[in-house]
Amino acid sequence: MSTFYIEQFGCRATQADGAAIERQLLERGCAPASSALDAEFVVINTCTVTSAADTQAREAIRKIHAHNPAAKILVTGCYAQRAPEELTALPGVSFVVGNSHKPQIPALIASESLGEGGSSSFLSTSTLLSTLNSLNHSSVGAPQTPRLLIGDISASREVLVAPVLGGEGNHTRPILKIQDGCNNRCSFCVIPFVRGQSRSLPPETVLTEIRRLCDSGSQEIVLSGISLGSWGRDLTPRANILDLLRRILDETPLARLRISSIEPLDVTQDLIALFASSNRIAEHFHMPLQSGSDRILAAMHRWYRTEHYARRVQLIREFLPHAAIGADVIAGFPGESEADHEATLRFVESLPFTYLHVFSYSSRPDTKAASLVNQVPGEIIHRRARELRALGESKAAAFRQSQMGRALRVLTLNRPEKSSSALWTPALSSNYLQFRIPDLLPSNKFIEVRPISSADPFLYAEPITAPLLTAACA
Repeated sequence: MSTFYIEQFGCRATQADGAAIERQLLERGCAPASSALDAEFVVINTCTVTSAADTQAREAIRKIHAHNPAAKILVTGCYAQRAPEELTALPGVSFVVGNSHKPQIPALIASESLGEGGSSSFLSTSTLLSTLNSLNHSSVGAPQTPRLLIGDISASREVLVAPVLGGEGNHTRPILKIQDGCNNRCSFCVIPFVRGQSRSLPPETVLTEIRRLCDSGSQEIVLSGISLGSWGRDLTPRANILDLLRRILDETPLARLRISSIEPLDVTQDLIALFASSNRIAEHFHMPLQSGSDRILAAMHRWYRTEHYARRVQLIREFLPHAAIGADVIAGFPGESEADHEATLRFVESLPFTYLHVFSYSSRPDTKAASLVNQVPGEIIHRRARELRALGESKAAAFRQSQMGRALRVLTLNRPEKSSSALWTPALSSNYLQFRIPDLLPSNKFIEVRPISSADPFLYAEPITAPLLTAACA
């Protein structure tokens, strides 16, 4: 059976898709390669949220083909769904598979590795193509390579599921995608066109996956999705994220649950109160802001205004005085004036954010914002982004300083491979603070620490207790 390697780009949802593909390939007997240079099949799982993401994917394809010309490169993900023709033009690409057909990738690779004439229970490439054509999908391609499997993403109803065991925390904190797609139509965002409609993993499947991770020793699990707060609205019977979180707390032994980005209008007082009522939910909210100007929010087709957003931040602080509160902000949206930018700076300054993710606006094909007049010059966008990042760094430093001397419960993480010889242990607190503990401690254990100094982006801490074995998920 063939060897494979998955090269990941983009958000946690994309990483989760890659993890699901990996799980299915392993179940089919394929073997993971140590790198793209050693693999017979290389899956490039792409992002397309910015033009820089597209460029990064193309550069990776060229590099892999140059160093491993024998490899069959399969490109999938959001870029593949949006612009497959661009990718088939690249040397070395054997397949381009859109998000619409991502679940069929393991069968495709397995059948290719065995050969169409071999004895296999898996669909052959030709069978896949003819099946897709018979279903009236817009599958393009002939027997020659590169072959395209692209269909109508809006018709997709499947959520790929497998926890992401790599990335941040290096296998310590699995990321579980429970929702995909988005029904919003923000004027700058291409994601609904490449991810399709919002669809949810059934609650029993979510609970089963979490119990499985607990049984394998996971102490913290991160729930993620493209539009996480819309989880359950497409299910029958209809469900909601608040009820799911309650069921996770009531029906699984998970020690700490964390949620990823959630839209501000989905952050209700009941949700905040649930976070405040349990020490098993991380004190961490990441709510996309995008702009502190109501005029720009309207042009972006965002469903809230600054007063609504501010009220939610204030509620979080009232219920959880030490919670992490992060936001995404876009610099240089078309038509953004200097006054709009200043309004964003003032708004961010006025609220107790603990960190910012700042993005320079990038025009995306087929979005309404791409056709707007008054596109902001690149040098102005970059200057505004720098100012926002500087403000975010100042907020983060102030938050770290505010935690100095407090007793905090942190989860020890695996040391990064490049720092394996360092005499310190990385750790993460409930309120999303990164720690370095000057001692070699076992990973995936809870420990009480006290911050003693700060150096961007870390806090240094001394242990108060020995690593704790938790009854839940121990």
